[in-house]
Amino acid sequence: MADLASVTDHIRSAVGDSSGLGKTVKLDLGDAGKIFIDGASSPNTVTNEDKPADATVRISWDDFIALSEGKLDPMMAFMQGKLKIDGDMMIAQKLAPLLKR
Repeated sequence: MADLASVTDHIRSAVGDSSGLGKTVKLDLGDAGKIFIDGASSPNTVTNEDKPADATVRISWDDFIALSEGKLDPMMAFMQGKLKIDGDMMIAQKLAPLLKR
């Protein structure tokens, strides 16, 4: 079973030194915690800090895991209100490939 630390590490390795995002993104996983992706810094960093971001993606932990495993379509999750995005929508779309497991 995945936990916040292992998911953060996975995203950190997927993002690498240069994700091409050019912006900051926060994944708000509710009670499970936050993952902050700084795609604007060089090198890029991924932490569990709760900082303001260019885009914030709100999704429950269970839905996030289903999404990362390919069991939940990002567009369907968004349409069903399981996935909410505050801020820059284009950034959130660039994020999708980085979340796959």
